[in-house]
Amino acid sequence: MTDSSIHLILQSPDLSADRIEQAAALACANGVRRISTTAARLTGVAGDEASRKELADWCASRHMDYAYVPGQAKLSDYRVLAMDMDSTLINIECIDEIADAVGRKPEVAAITEAAMRGEIKDFSESLRRRVALLQGVAATALEEVYADRLKLNPGAERLVESARAAGLKILLVSGGFTFFTERLRLRLQLDAAHANTLEVNDSGILTGRVLGDIVDAQAKARLVQQFAASHGAQTSQAIVIGDGANDLQMMKLAGISVAYRAKPVVQQQASHALNYTGLDGVLNWFAS
Repeated sequence: MTDSSIHLILQSPDLSADRIEQAAALACANGVRRISTTAARLTGVAGDEASRKELADWCASRHMDYAYVPGQAKLSDYRVLAMDMDSTLINIECIDEIADAVGRKPEVAAITEAAMRGEIKDFSESLRRRVALLQGVAATALEEVYADRLKLNPGAERLVESARAAGLKILLVSGGFTFFTERLRLRLQLDAAHANTLEVNDSGILTGRVLGDIVDAQAKARLVQQFAASHGAQTSQAIVIGDGANDLQMMKLAGISVAYRAKPVVQQQASHALNYTGLDGVLNWFAS
């Protein structure tokens, strides 16, 4: 059975004509349109569960991203874009790189990874444990991480610019640190940013403590709700992008939830995933 209102978007850094044709046959598509050298839109695709499962397995084995989308959906139908920071908007986990300044990266990174996989249920406690290991680090190490190690993930600037042009308000919400989110907010002209604040003593040294309430999964969801409401939007009009277990609660609120290079627990629950395409792959899901 085919559904003319549902389109299938294929994306891959190596999207050959042969692969598009093979996918079209698997999906029983009645039309194909190239979006770019790395993306294609298939129309009138099969809507039954067996066909979709076969297509999903086929794409995974060929390192291709796919998404079933309403054919007439436009980016401007949405009002909010909310994103996690570490390993989503940017290429690193900032806390792991700060820890590297005192030779504690392996220990901190192991806790970070377990928390992102959802193996540590209490994110706040995991963050406190990691921040405690930063005690004694000079605050100048944060500037070095920002200047020397932090990079925007591929497609980030194009996604932000396109979302802004389409009228979306943009929120950065992170379990990381305000030192980085504030710089990114200004750099990318985001509408708001929320994260945790590291305590620094009068000598410019990290104390190993976080000031105020921690931005955990519940806080992220609440901040997305508040941000949407402040702009007269429902959370169903939000696109939310994340990669770790602490992003799941805010992603569940969204009209579109995007697992970006995400942990398995997130991929299983998100409505869409980007494993091989840049963040601007989101844009190809919408009619131009």
